[in-house]
Amino acid sequence: MELDAETFRRLRRLAPVLDDILNAGEVEHADQAVNLAALAKLCSSLFNAYYSQHPDETAQAGAEGPIACTEHRAGA
Repeated sequence: MELDAETFRRLRRLAPVLDDILNAGEVEHADQAVNLAALAKLCSSLFNAYYSQHPDETAQAGAEGPIACTEHRAGA
């Protein structure tokens, strides 16, 4: 699935927030929490778009990976 330019730009802008949190091991500032929420929302939208195009592959990867795709397997 190819990302549109706006989605790619938003991910690129939010990536440093995730990097900071992963390096610190915690959310240290309110702006990180707000940006982390925006990143989570964007990732969720991307996942849903990918899942709608590739449900079998996504379910298989979820079953085999560390994060199971329980929301989508439950039909939500």
